[in-house]
Amino acid sequence: MEFFNQLILAVSVTSFITFQVLFHYLSSWVSTRVSPGFKKLSEKQKIEWNSRTVSTFHALVVGIFCLYILHFDDAVNEDPVWGDPALVKLNVAITTGYLISDLLLIIFHWKAIGDRFFVVHHLAALYAYYYVLGQGLLPYFANFRLLAEFSTPCVNQRWFFEVLGYPKSSKPNIANGVMMAVIFFLVRIAVMPIYYERMFSIYGTEAFYRLPFGGRSAWMCSSICLDVMNVMWMHRIARGCYKVLRYRRKPEEDAQQNGKIE
Repeated sequence: MEFFNQLILAVSVTSFITFQVLFHYLSSWVSTRVSPGFKKLSEKQKIEWNSRTVSTFHALVVGIFCLYILHFDDAVNEDPVWGDPALVKLNVAITTGYLISDLLLIIFHWKAIGDRFFVVHHLAALYAYYYVLGQGLLPYFANFRLLAEFSTPCVNQRWFFEVLGYPKSSKPNIANGVMMAVIFFLVRIAVMPIYYERMFSIYGTEAFYRLPFGGRSAWMCSSICLDVMNVMWMHRIARGCYKVLRYRRKPEEDAQQNGKIE
């Protein structure tokens, strides 16, 4: 058990170092070779570009790991409160390293990427993950939360298109925007009933009362906090997607009307 705890700590530290190296060195090196437009960006834009590259990489790694656990980790799925948290801890350790790394980058580069919502989001997640890593509590719910990471690549890709000068009405931008809205809704909004139904099914059981007060508070408070922000972000994304589709449709409707007049 002591060895496993040391392994979790090692994974968290390795994760932190990896994401720092990716931000400071690898992202710029790869981006200059993949996207010529990267060299033309301002220093502030390059900072955010590297931050979003790191974010995308993290999302893909933990998202895939999350799906594996949801499909194949029977111990966690059968006992969402006290099931064997070994695999979940590894995944959460990767995310913990990333969150700490990203928090430091946000603070250090506040003028470029500072955002109060992200600070609150990261702190709420770290507060909840402390109980997962420290006491192995609620592994199913901790892992389920990581499904939300699948929306991150599309959100970042929208920003990449924007700074590279892609018109909002371009096909790549519209396709990514629609995909972003759909995936964000599926992994952050549509899953809420499943998540809270499972939460309410646990409430009042022996497994629930065995949880320490701090663990219960972290679980419930962080869940509500994160979902309030998810709803707010979904509202922004839906409005943006609607505006782009409407802007795209308007020239087509005008062209059709002009054709009828002629």
